[in-house]
Amino acid sequence: MIGSDTPRTIWLVAGEDSGDQLGAKLMRGLVALSDRPIRFGGVGGEAMAAEGFASLFPIDDVAVMGYLPVAARLRTLLRRIRQTVRDVVESRPDVLVIIDSPGFTHAVASRVRKRMPDLPIVDYVSPSVWAWRPWRAARMRPFIDHVLALLPFEPEAHRRLGGPTCTYVGHPLIERLQELRPDPSEARARDASPPTLVILPGSRRSEIERLMPVFGATLGRLTRQVGPIEAVLPAVTRHRALIERLALGWDAPVRLVHGEAAKHAAFRRARAALAASGTVTLELALAGVPMVVAYKVSRIEEAVARRLIQVPTIVLPNLILARNAMPEFIQADCTAPRLVEALAPLLSGGPARDAQVEALSRIDDLMRLPCGDEPSRSAARIVLGAKRAA
Repeated sequence: MIGSDTPRTIWLVAGEDSGDQLGAKLMRGLVALSDRPIRFGGVGGEAMAAEGFASLFPIDDVAVMGYLPVAARLRTLLRRIRQTVRDVVESRPDVLVIIDSPGFTHAVASRVRKRMPDLPIVDYVSPSVWAWRPWRAARMRPFIDHVLALLPFEPEAHRRLGGPTCTYVGHPLIERLQELRPDPSEARARDASPPTLVILPGSRRSEIERLMPVFGATLGRLTRQVGPIEAVLPAVTRHRALIERLALGWDAPVRLVHGEAAKHAAFRRARAALAASGTVTLELALAGVPMVVAYKVSRIEEAVARRLIQVPTIVLPNLILARNAMPEFIQADCTAPRLVEALAPLLSGGPARDAQVEALSRIDDLMRLPCGDEPSRSAARIVLGAKRAA
């Protein structure tokens, strides 16, 4: 019989900053809910370190994305995969939790499963099998026992595609609603003149370089058509110089702000948003901001995407709503005239704006967890009860 003072051993393996943030919150949830002390190990970053986690090696060693960066660091990645597997096997934890970054974490999990077939393995954050490369769902079953999904439609996608058991545990943004929702004075500011338009050209350099010129031309045309606009652009810190340089060429003024707090303050006052496709569209949806979504990739990426993408929309709120409530303009459709045509009614008001506001009001119910539970605690409960799948 295990005594109440015998520690649980839980190994967490994250591969990038977003996974590190999730891992830190999961650690807090596990400690709060466990009936025994917990001993943690594995791979994490600064946020997990702040919770007392000692990483096997710096997370930056494996935090790479894209074919060329991965190829350039392949030897290091393979060495870190072997090192992580060896650490898990030698430590013999009660459960292994891999967090996002499937290129790294799935390589670890599949190798651990071969050497420790009875160890429960939980995958925190489902790969986007519902969007592209759907065969990955079934391929996960031999080495993943339970998937913790951030989006409410993902469990059904795994069931349909033959993936592992999957449970919706809630998106971490649910825990930040107070930062996203306007107070009464901020809500009134959404109807002020001039209206506030938030412009979000993405967080990756390639996104910024492709979308900034189009977004600048859109703002110029929009200002000439509807009058003065208070344009606010929350700039990603690591690309601040690039964004400032590209914004100098715009023929309408834009105010750059920096940091999460300033970004969310802009959301709370915004009448509308022009955004690159990505997680930021879910932030805007939870903040109740009507939006127009745009995206451009290289021709090679477009050709690959057309063969692999399986969904009718790339906008997360649309996928959650199961209808294309937020207009999206991709590739050849991503032009200033088309973006202006979609944005102008959101600023001036009318049926188009009302329809989006109504759709966004339904996001809460679709993403809410039973009994108002927090995502990190919902995830922690499953990890604490994790068992090897039959």
